[in-house]
Parts: sequence; structure tokens; C-alpha cells
Amino acid sequence: MTTRQLFGTDGIRGVANQYPMTADLAVRLGQAIARHFKCTAGERPFGHRTRIVIGKDTRISGYMFESGLAAGITSMGADVQLVGPLPTPGISFLTTGMRADAGIVISASHNAYQDNGIKIFASDGFKLPDQVELAIEDLVLGEDNLQPNTDRIGKASRIDDATGRYIVFLKNTFPRDLTLDGLRVVVDCANGAAYKVAPAVLRELGAEVFTLGVDPDGYNINQDCGSLHPHNTARRVRETRADVGITLDGDADRLILIDENGDIVDGDGILALCAIHLHEQGKLADNTLVTTVMSNVGLEVALQKRGIRLVRTAVGDRYVVEEMRKGGYTLGGEQSGHMVFLEHSTTGDGMLAALQVLAIMQRHRTSLSKLARVMTPFPQVLLNLEVSEKPPLEELEAFQKMVRQVESELAGEGRVLARYSGTESKARIMVEGPDPARVRTYAEELQKTLRQLIGA
Repeated sequence: MTTRQLFGTDGIRGVANQYPMTADLAVRLGQAIARHFKCTAGERPFGHRTRIVIGKDTRISGYMFESGLAAGITSMGADVQLVGPLPTPGISFLTTGMRADAGIVISASHNAYQDNGIKIFASDGFKLPDQVELAIEDLVLGEDNLQPNTDRIGKASRIDDATGRYIVFLKNTFPRDLTLDGLRVVVDCANGAAYKVAPAVLRELGAEVFTLGVDPDGYNINQDCGSLHPHNTARRVRETRADVGITLDGDADRLILIDENGDIVDGDGILALCAIHLHEQGKLADNTLVTTVMSNVGLEVALQKRGIRLVRTAVGDRYVVEEMRKGGYTLGGEQSGHMVFLEHSTTGDGMLAALQVLAIMQRHRTSLSKLARVMTPFPQVLLNLEVSEKPPLEELEAFQKMVRQVESELAGEGRVLARYSGTESKARIMVEGPDPARVRTYAEELQKTLRQLIGA
């Protein structure tokens, strides 16, 4: 496959106002997206005009990229529908609901406000496959001037009730015979895209809601709040004696939960309890859960005990979804908090996943801490390393030698995984094994070796 120059594992991402995340590139990308979907739309009703939905999170640079993309798209004769700040899964939902040809999300997810990103949904609400991203990338980087029309220019309009439509959709995924009456919930929206949606959904279903991270100013997204900093929510849960804490990331496609004791339930724990509940209801397709190589071995053990199969993919929720579609599976996700309930949504949705867990709690009239006991995680340490370049790890012989040494000492009772982030300038080193102290020591030694080799 041709080397990707712009698109990573989740769209294009980088520091705003530095290549590739510049206003110029946004205009060119908008033109390329419009060209691609005008040429590949297939059979459409007579008079159909290509329409593309654009939404964003709350970071300050969103205005710049929204305007640039809209300018590029309309210059090619396609129309734009702007929805403003809305969770990534909400934009996927609106793309299909509005019968649009594509949807664009302007967000760098869990990154700091200085970064931003652009990812694209097809008309069916799924993220684009690699070959389509490459086709668009070729248009952006090619010498073709994309020949904007001189006699046909598109228009931009705003969908004023986008938030309300998405709130209704989320509520419809919650069982109609249940409410959240009597439940005390802390929700941390990371000063991001869900700052209106999440509290509203919970209150309308009957919960008593305590909010964190609902005052975005363009610069404070993910700053000491949200799913990257769940300890703030844990403290608030204990202070308010809440039943559960919900933490989302900047674009609200990730979820980390806090139980009533203030303990964290990560993506693996959420997947475990949801998979087992669906299995008991006979609703887990092919008795299979899809997750990535990063998921804890404890998840695999918990599922095996109940006759549930686990399928692992490369890191990235898009690869999880691809495997789910290929195998006909309905539940998948990542330890980091992406949860995909394919019967309800085509992409990871933090609030949708939270509602499914709350429904299980209400149905069984039990606490999150009791539900989370279905899985006992193995000791696992994940360390990040800032890097300025990303030489192939398999070509770093000294590092590979140490990996082999650690794996030999773990003697089949643990794992080592090292990879570069697809969305940040970081290397990630994960070590798993039975002894927590040894696991941390191994991870720190591997991190030190890698730092020496690539000068990060």
C-alpha cells in the first residue's frame, strides 16, 4: 500500500497552524473531499446536490478549519451543513440522518487545545477505509488544481437543532421501560463537544446530575479534566456520594467510568460487563467481542470462563469496527474507552456506552462496583515517550534485543507491546505480567533504552 503522508490512524492531526493542519490545507482538503464524493456518489435522484456535514469540538482553531473546509467544498459546487460543537458520533449520526454524502469532524479528540484534526465519515456513517483516504490524499497533494467551477458554487447553511436531534437519538438507545430516577451521576465533559448533550440526556432520563468540564473557552479542552484525568471525577463522586461517574474526552467518543467508591472502570472493564450482559441475554452476536492488542489479558480470561470469544485487532477504533463489520459482530472497543455498539451506532460513542451500562445497573438494581467484578485485570504498565521522529521499531536492534530479553524473563506469563501513536508524536510501551513491580521495572527499562536510541 502507498505510504500515507497526511492521514494517520484517525484522520489528519497535528498542531494548528503548522503543516499539515493549516488553513490552506483545509481549503484544499475541502475541495478534494467535494471532488471525491461528487465523483463517487453513485446513482442519485435527479437534481441531487452533494451535501457534506461539518461539525467540531470546542477548541479555538475549530473556527479556522470549519471556514477553510466550507470554502473548499462550496468552491467545488457542493453544499455544506454546519452543526457547530457536537460529539464525533453525533456528526456520524447526522450524516446518515441528513442523507448527506459525507460528514467531517474537526477535532483532535483527547489532545490538548493546540492540536486539531480532521476525520471523515462516509454517507453510511462509517469512517473511511484506507483506500478512500489515500484517494483523497492524492487529490490534496497532486498537481491538479481541482478546477473549481466558475458557474456553480455551493452554499453553506446551519442545522440549528443538531444538538436536540442527537439527544433524542441517545435517549432512544436507552430501554423504554427504564429511567434514571433516583440515580446520582457525576459527568465530566472535558470542556469538549458533549458539554451540552451529556448533562441534558442524563437529566431528561431522570438522573440527579453533577457536572464537571462544561465551561469550554476554546483553550481548556481536556485540560485536567475528562477521561484522561478521571481522578477528578472520582473525587467528585466521593464528595457527592454519587452512584457513578462518567468521564468523556474532548470529542466524546471515549468513556471511562467511576464506580460509587471512586474506583476507575476502564474500557476493558466496561467491555467485559457489557459483553457478559449481552451474552446472558442471547444478544451478543456470535458470542464474540472485538478489541485491540492493547486490551488486558484479564479481559480475555473473564470472557473465556463464560464461553465468549475475543478477537484482537491493531490499535484504533476504525480497525475494531472493520473487524466487526467483516465478522458480523455487534460489540467492540478499546481499553482507552472507545465503545462501539454496532446495533445502535457506526462509531465509538461515549454517552451511548454510558447509557448501556446505566441500563444494566438499573435493570439489575446493582452497583457498578459489583458489575465490574466480572473481570480481574492483570498488572499492566503503559508508558509514553515523546519522540521527534518515528524510525521503525523493528529496525532498532538494541531495543528489540531488550524486548526479547523481557519476554524471555516473563516466560509466557506476560506480554510486551511497543508501537508509535497514530495520532501523537509518542511511542507507547506496554508490559503485562503477574508481578506489578517487575512489570513497571521492565517498562521503565524499555522506555530508557528507546529514549537513548531515538533521542526523544
